[in-house]
Amino acid sequence: MLTLPPTVRVFVASAPVDLRKGFDGLSALVQSSFGHDPTSGFLFVFYNRRGEQVRILFFDRNGYCVIAKRLARGRFHFPSGLQGPCAQMEAAELSLILEGIDLSEARRHLRWRRERKVA
Repeated sequence: MLTLPPTVRVFVASAPVDLRKGFDGLSALVQSSFGHDPTSGFLFVFYNRRGEQVRILFFDRNGYCVIAKRLARGRFHFPSGLQGPCAQMEAAELSLILEGIDLSEARRHLRWRRERKVA
């Protein structure tokens, strides 16, 4: 289980990527296609065409890190119909997807918010 703080920004590629790319290839893809700085500390998620492999690229203070996961059976279920080269998702959503949960039919419930009184 990957535990991430809720404040981390996660960007997911909207199309499958050739996962034979290494650190430099993935970081170049982040710069050219996503338009983000790969050294920003954000998490950049890539998946292959068959959907059974995921790579997560991020930069810590000293260098690049790549986290890889390959399923023995089944496939990851990333949201379909993403617009643009990448889409942002919450860290909790990424953790659920990596655990094998399909979020396509999940619904968000309204959350309670405190009403502010105008004085």
